[in-house]
Formats: sequence, structure tokens, C-alpha cells
Amino acid sequence: MKKNLSFRQLAAVGSMLFGLFFGAGNLIFPASMGQLAGGSVLTASAGLLITGVGLPLLGVAALGISRCDGLASLSSRVGKPYGLFFTCLLYLTIGPFFAIPRCATVPFEVGVVPALGGQGSQGALVVFSLVFFAAVLWFSLRPGKILTWVGKVLNPLFLICLAILLVTALVQPMGPIADLPPEGSYAQSAFVSGFLEGYNTMDALAGLAFGIVVVNVIRDLGVTEPGAIAANTVLAGCLGCGLMGVIYLAVAVAGAQTRALYPTASNGGEVLLTMAQHYFGSFGAVLLAVTVTFACLKTAVGLITSCSETFCALFPKGPSYRVWAVGFSLFSLGAANFGLETILAWATPVLMFLYPLAITLILLSLAGGLFGNDQRVYACVTAFTLPAAVVDFLHALPAGAQTALGLKPFLEAVGQYLPLFTLGLGWVCPAAVGLAVGLALHFLRPARA
Repeated sequence: MKKNLSFRQLAAVGSMLFGLFFGAGNLIFPASMGQLAGGSVLTASAGLLITGVGLPLLGVAALGISRCDGLASLSSRVGKPYGLFFTCLLYLTIGPFFAIPRCATVPFEVGVVPALGGQGSQGALVVFSLVFFAAVLWFSLRPGKILTWVGKVLNPLFLICLAILLVTALVQPMGPIADLPPEGSYAQSAFVSGFLEGYNTMDALAGLAFGIVVVNVIRDLGVTEPGAIAANTVLAGCLGCGLMGVIYLAVAVAGAQTRALYPTASNGGEVLLTMAQHYFGSFGAVLLAVTVTFACLKTAVGLITSCSETFCALFPKGPSYRVWAVGFSLFSLGAANFGLETILAWATPVLMFLYPLAITLILLSLAGGLFGNDQRVYACVTAFTLPAAVVDFLHALPAGAQTALGLKPFLEAVGQYLPLFTLGLGWVCPAAVGLAVGLALHFLRPARA
């Protein structure tokens, strides 16, 4: 019985995992963070690497080590209704609601709009998104070839283009960054701001979603023993997430360097465009467009594939894989045409709700052996975390929505009594209380056999 993949196979699986993770947000958010953080870029990057690399790796490891057959099984340790709710919401968030549409709008904003003289029309966005999702659907309807398409074709093309830009930026820096003052929230707490910036990448959520994809590919390569699958999953995760961390750091530092010559941009796409045009002129815009398009295309393929396979498993009597894939592609096409700013504005509150639940589930799954995976511990932690996550969701709503709902007095009152709430981490203390209650129940009142 085969127990270990060869290094070449591990590298291919790690490349596939990196390709699935690294998409739109993984370029624009570190670039924006670096520019805003300025001289504090390394401190901010430390926070980003926790939520943008560490948590995704732990999410992949949790699926492998838990020996669950997917996120639905893992999250059902809290309770079956909760498992269905959490799985559906997570996949819709990293799928057709936000992440997949963002995969089309980011390359449009940083590639097509500059080519049109900075005036991207709605008609141009419609045409671009139609072509983009036609390509995504073509790849997605061939899920058995995902290792080949993503790991061996799209990913290397993307890395070549990105390497040209980043190596040039780091070898020929625009200027020193040590004396550049941090701006915005980074002036108050660069680490926490970087930590929360990692939410926007959606990688911890994707880690829970893509973990089972890695497990299935490893099985297809001949490893069938559960312990060996878990070990190879962790190794492949280390390769994929390690590469992601190196690129995050390079993008953040290169973004910070642009402040030496250029004013602060409104978003990470503009930072990347500034960088590309500085070093390569008009060719730089073309290079950036190709880089970002490959990055987003491969991630969209992975998301459509994962979402479709998951909903087929959740609803076995429902539509076929092909119907889900077509439906998600069409929905994403429609959502993409609301534009990048709208997608980002409404994604943030949902991520502030989902991330605390994802983080606690990952950590409980990894430490489950210490309390026998007692369902009461999972339930208590989630029961205490969920209300705090709802409040974080309300706090992150656009200002207009908060005013319309009359939330400001309530949120101000919560900020006075809930520790870390103003930092966006109001869920931490309730989760710790839930853990204490759950462990007390486990050790003082053992579950019946």
C-alpha cells in the first residue's frame, strides 16, 4: 500500500493548492496593506501571515487530520443543522456571492480599465466578464483534470509573470521604506490591521473548502490509508502555503516602496499598476493584466469546482454537478457586473461574521484529541462566538446601512463593554468563555458512552 507521495507528486499537489488559493485578493490586499503600513510593513505582514497563511494551512491540516470527508462533516461536530448552515454560507461566500465575482472584476479594473484610458464602461465589464466566465466554465466542467489545469498549466504561467514584476521591484527598489509613516488604522495598530486584512483574502475559509480537494487528489495518486493521507495533506499544505507566504511578503514590501515616489492609491490594484508602469512602462500594464488574469482564472476554476462538488454532496437528490457549475458561473457573472467596489463593501461584513466561526472550528478540530472531540465543547464555543460574530457583522456594515438600521447607539454601547470590539476582535473573549464552559462540562460531567 502506497504511504507517501514522491517529492514530484507533492510539489504538484502543493502547486495545485497554491493555485487554488492565490487569486484576486492575494495580490491586491497585500499591496494595499504594504503601501498603507509604510515603515511598519513587516509588523503588518506578521499579522497578515497569520490569517493569510497560517490559518489556511491549519484549515487544510484540520481536514486531513480530522479524517472528515469534507467541511460539512467537520462542522457537523457542532450539530448537523449548524453544519449545513455553515457549509452552505462559507461556500457561497468564497463562491458565487463574493470571491468568484471578484476574480472577474479585479483583472478588469487593473488590466482592462487602464487599457481603456482609465474609463471602464459597464458594457466593457459585461463583455470581459462573459469571456472570463466562459473560460472558467470550460475548465470547471472538466473537474477530473483540475491537477493538470491548475497545478501544471495555469499556475506556472501565473508565477512566471508575477516573478518578473516582483523580482524587478525588489532588486531595483523605488526608495527606502523605514522612514515612511504608516497611515490609517496602521498608524494605531499595524499588526491587528494586517491580521484583519488577512480576512479579505478569504484564505482561511478557502482552506476549509479546498482541504477535501487535496485529500481527494492524494487518494487519486494512490495513497489510501487515512494516516498517510493526513500526513501527505499537511506536507502539500506546507509547500503551497509556504510559497504563498513568500509572495505575500514580497508584494507587501514592493507596495510599501511605492510610497517613496508616489501618493497613496485608493486600492491595491492601483498600487500594482503603479509598480508595473514604473518599471516597464506601457508593457507593464500588459504584464500586470496577464498576471492578474491568470491568478484570478485559476482560482475561479477551483472555486466553481469545489462549490459544485460540495452542493452535489450536500443535496444528493438535487441538480447534477454540471447544473451547479453552470448555475454558479451565471450567478457569478451577474454579481461581477455590480463592480469591484460594491463587492468589496458587502463582502467585509460577511467575512467579519464567518471568520470567527471558521477560526474556532479549525482550532477545535486540531485540538480535538485533547477533549475527545466532545460535541459539547464544539457547541459551547460556537454558541458563545456566534452572537459576537453577528455584532462584528453589524459593526462592519457600510455607514449608510448602519444609519438606516439605527445601529450606532447599540454598537457604541457594545464597544464600551466588549473587549477588543473596536479592533474587530470582539469574538475572542466570548469564544474563550465558551471554551472554558465546554471543557468544564467535558471534564466534570463526562459524556455517556
